[in-house]
Amino acid sequence: MYTTNAVESVNSSFRKVTKKGAFPNENALLKLLYLRITELYKKWNNRPISNWALVRNQLDMDENLKERVKKYQY
Repeated sequence: MYTTNAVESVNSSFRKVTKKGAFPNENALLKLLYLRITELYKKWNNRPISNWALVRNQLDMDENLKERVKKYQY
């Protein structure tokens, strides 16, 4: 499964929003990061997963994951 690009994208997004200035406390920073995560979720929520058939087949091979993955059929 390819995750590096997604993780790097999130990290880059976090760097952009935290560059904007000083934060009065840690809670303010956490709120800003939470808001950014909700924006990213809205953006990525309905995107198709690339190579999903391949990923699905690999997950189906693991008996522990087989039942959990069933609901994500496309």
